[in-house]
Amino acid sequence: MNQKLSLNICGLLAGVVVASNACAQVTLVSWGGVFQDAQREVFFDPLRAEGLKINEDSWDGGIGILRSKILAGDSGWDLVQVEPEEMVLGCEEGLYQPLDFARIGTPSQFIPGAASECGLGANVYSIVIAYDGNTLKAGPQSWADFWDVKKFPGKRALRQGPKMNLEFALMADGVAPDQVYKVLSTPKGVDRAFAKLDQLKPNLIWWSAGNQPMQLLGSGEVVMTTTYNGRVSAANESDKRNFKVVWNGGIFMVDSWVLLKGSKNQDDAYRFLKYFGDARNQARFPLKIRYGVANKNANQLIPTEIQAQLPSSPETLAKSVPFDAEYWLENIDSLTERFSAWSAK
Repeated sequence: MNQKLSLNICGLLAGVVVASNACAQVTLVSWGGVFQDAQREVFFDPLRAEGLKINEDSWDGGIGILRSKILAGDSGWDLVQVEPEEMVLGCEEGLYQPLDFARIGTPSQFIPGAASECGLGANVYSIVIAYDGNTLKAGPQSWADFWDVKKFPGKRALRQGPKMNLEFALMADGVAPDQVYKVLSTPKGVDRAFAKLDQLKPNLIWWSAGNQPMQLLGSGEVVMTTTYNGRVSAANESDKRNFKVVWNGGIFMVDSWVLLKGSKNQDDAYRFLKYFGDARNQARFPLKIRYGVANKNANQLIPTEIQAQLPSSPETLAKSVPFDAEYWLENIDSLTERFSAWSAK
């Protein structure tokens, strides 16, 4: 997200908000835009009302930025929202403080991957199949259907790059979801995934920006596409579309809050994390924006019609695949090189 936001709020004086870095007690760094707007309304502002002094910033991600801040000493940041690979790599490198879950909540109350040594799950999102319900009355139900150009003629769209496309290819070739990374960890498994991509290559269009899949689907350029689940509900609500999501075999990811090494505001940071991790508070977040929540107990408090649109609902998680960040940290360079050579043929 490109928007850069820095909002410093210390207190109220004669009804006027006084901004000051000097009095901000904890700095929270998220993704900006409408996503952070929703976080502010649900999490940040209620804590401000209780007296917690919060400074906000936003960023676009990148482990190099965090490395530089830690090396510089006082980074000015306390809690940062990071993607799965950044969470794993930064924890291994000692960029984050290990979390004390006794001050947050019981790890078992969170979905898999949301309570780790260095991270508390911030939100859940999935890469899924989407299609236009007005075009396909009986749409695809699996990755095998996504690959079946006889049953569903037309172009498909995948995100440029090997990540997740190799997993999808293996599931299309009959690999069980819980065996995908085991198979992909072998040379034969990688060969099998690329061979399956070969079958679909003549019918593929590649996307890179997050808004492209819905544009391709809306224009009729593709009959189905992979996309972030939140994009589908957003398009349906804002553009009155009838796009459908296929959750079966979707790959879900968990962004995490991490506490940067050297934070001088750890007590306030833990106060925020405890509030954030509470099921009652998390249940209000999807009402503002359709991203899933990390606390399993929150699902019971979310309206049924909203829960059906979330990757974190129990029913959806049961048929989804957790993204393996460690696998991709180890293999991204070699597989990207192979994918680039493959796509250039």
